Amino acid sequence: MRLRILLAEDESIIRMGLCRILEEAGHHVVAAPDGRTAVKLARETGPDVAILDIKMPGMDGLEAAREIYRRRPMPILLLTAYGDRELVERATQLPIMAYLIKPVDERELLASLEVAVARFAEHRQALQRAREAEERLTTRKLVERAKGVLMREQGLDEEAAYLTIQRRARATRRTMREVAEEILRRFSQKKP
Repeated sequence: MRLRILLAEDESIIRMGLCRILEEAGHHVVAAPDGRTAVKLARETGPDVAILDIKMPGMDGLEAAREIYRRRPMPILLLTAYGDRELVERATQLPIMAYLIKPVDERELLASLEVAVARFAEHRQALQRAREAEERLTTRKLVERAKGVLMREQGLDEEAAYLTIQRRARATRRTMREVAEEILRRFSQKKP
């Protein structure tokens, strides 16, 4: 899989070496010498993944990671020559998929990149499934409430109330949720 990778590293020799490794592996790399440039390039180029050095002048990699992810979630890997506890703790507060200590081995970098991209995709799918389940539950609750209103206000039994909502949704080409919300709004306005 060919990825568009944003790489931010303030040391030019390390940056060039990492670019070479990533490009030889078939990826397209956009490189930045600092965090501010990385945030700008992330906005302009829409990378698939970001690899950021933590210690950079101006905006550090942790701040850049926060800003990049806030604007457009993507897998982010951090690079550092430092393994100090405070940096690791700060990194755990961010949506970081990997934390690599320099000097980074080529195989370790490529393996971490592959795993980070896969885990991020799984994470996004899980979030989507959770949103869909929440949407279904909310819809079910609204339909149940609307059925109750129809049963009370129009003297329908439960099945007839459900079929009324279902038919109205089909006839107006709307979702059952939209019809249920309309029923709830209409009957709540009629109350004194």
